[in-house]
Amino acid sequence: MFIRLVAPVLALTIMACPLYAQTDPVTDPVGEPQAEVAASDALFAALALPDLIDIMREEGMEYGRQINTDLFPNQGGAEWHAAIANIYDSERMQTEVRAALAEALTGQDVAPMLAFFETEPGLSFVALEVSARRALLDEAVEEASKEIAAIEIADETPRYQIITRFIVANDLIETNIVGALNSNFAFYRGLMRGDALPVELTETEILADVWAQEPEIRASTTEWVYSFLLMAYQPLTEADLEAYIAFSETEPGRALNRAIFAAFDGVFEDVSERLGFAATRYMVGQAL
Repeated sequence: MFIRLVAPVLALTIMACPLYAQTDPVTDPVGEPQAEVAASDALFAALALPDLIDIMREEGMEYGRQINTDLFPNQGGAEWHAAIANIYDSERMQTEVRAALAEALTGQDVAPMLAFFETEPGLSFVALEVSARRALLDEAVEEASKEIAAIEIADETPRYQIITRFIVANDLIETNIVGALNSNFAFYRGLMRGDALPVELTETEILADVWAQEPEIRASTTEWVYSFLLMAYQPLTEADLEAYIAFSETEPGRALNRAIFAAFDGVFEDVSERLGFAATRYMVGQAL
């Protein structure tokens, strides 16, 4: 249940910290409760996805500043800052992810998912994941986590081995790579829409360029996932991790993992395309 935005967008991981706000049942026009939507909203809160999306907004704002430096050095100014703030609007993203998650969970039994994340050790997993994600906003913390993870991986420690099983159970590497490639292609679509790419450049050539990034994305994704998980889960016991792996291997666990990736992938492909399109205003002007 992880997602990561990578360049030219960001990479994100999903899991979260408990948010105890109660969600009122949604009713249809004649006043009948929509049980599936209410259950999905409860899960949205239990996974603390609003907190996670707020953190992702901060990551997005930082990435927007990086784009300003790399693609059109410091030409954007206040206008560009306002543009990326609008693109990474957390309220809009929360609304879109909430709706997409409800759609992705249609027909699924959400009760076992809620049962896991509203009790221990699910509550601790969620809290630690959001805390770690927020800590990684500090570049020094991120670099330190990568160095510690590299040592654990090299030594093949017991914690590294159980985290590897967790990663495999949730298919975190491959799913994040696919999401990153799709987001990168969406960024290119935004550039094309804004006429920032040569007119003779074909979609096939763009796809080839995106696929050429796969080895680099695979390496950075693998490094990031291990460093994040080894840091976030450090306080947890082996029994806690085994319980999470066991849940991940159940049908509700697999269904939730698929739903979360589906919910975020669509939203962040849209964010990526909008980011690419917004950048064209400055790239095209610079070229002229």
